[in-house]
Amino acid sequence: MIKITILGTACMQPTKDRNHVGILLNYKNENLLFDCGENIQRQLRKIKFKPAKITRIFISHWHGDHTLGLPGLLYSMAADQFAKKLYIYGPKGTKKNLQLLFQAFRNDKPIEHEVIEINPKTKSILDFSEFKIQALPLEHRTPTLGYAFIEKDKRRIKPKYTKIPGILLGKLQKNQSVTHHNKTITPQEATYLTLGKKITIIMDTRPCDNYLALAQNADLLISESTYLHEQQEKAEEHYHMTAKEAGMLANQAQVKKLILLHFSPRYKDVSLFREEVQEVFKDVVCAEDFMKFSL
Repeated sequence: MIKITILGTACMQPTKDRNHVGILLNYKNENLLFDCGENIQRQLRKIKFKPAKITRIFISHWHGDHTLGLPGLLYSMAADQFAKKLYIYGPKGTKKNLQLLFQAFRNDKPIEHEVIEINPKTKSILDFSEFKIQALPLEHRTPTLGYAFIEKDKRRIKPKYTKIPGILLGKLQKNQSVTHHNKTITPQEATYLTLGKKITIIMDTRPCDNYLALAQNADLLISESTYLHEQQEKAEEHYHMTAKEAGMLANQAQVKKLILLHFSPRYKDVSLFREEVQEVFKDVVCAEDFMKFSL
């Protein structure tokens, strides 16, 4: 099961009800944090999640509302005796920016970590044992990445064949034929596929082809939606999305469910975002801090 917790839903300025952005995705032994706005470590404490459990951090871009929480989070992870290796991914400049953070905020016992800068000129795929991460550049005022978490399809054993020795079951699950009791058994007859889920996370951007590529057929699209359509010119000026644009792209990409966040503090009633999107896309939720979703 994939579990998602929205840690923050504000944009540049947090409010009394909305923290800077951050999204926690739990999948088996992996705890992935997408963006780390100010105060994210406290948001994690509020959901009773220890920062030291985080395994990978994905940075969309280096504007403060998406990264100001990093120094405190890394300090907390060290204080919690983080004993593994943390992997931090981001656009070009991530290594230098982290080095500057470490220089500014001294830590006698920094955690072991590795920084991976994703090449914006390639269709980047980070391939792990049970899932992949696709990263593509977006259109914002600074180098920015969107991400898609793609669970790999699983080949399940049909009940009739579960008594076959485990080593043979393993081969069948790897799509290999086996011989048992002098009979050849193919994956097609002994197994069935469970399709993996896809979650797309897109922060600050204008509508672009890579938005659609990342969102295509997503089970869940989490998208920035800073303005309503009435502020279209401001959205274009600041390279952000309107709710209507997010809805139109979700519809075009054949997304199953759309989650909106990164709301401008000018809007006190975000239900207006939902109403605007539903003109073009029905299954939409305006996120609140600490909302949870499971797939």
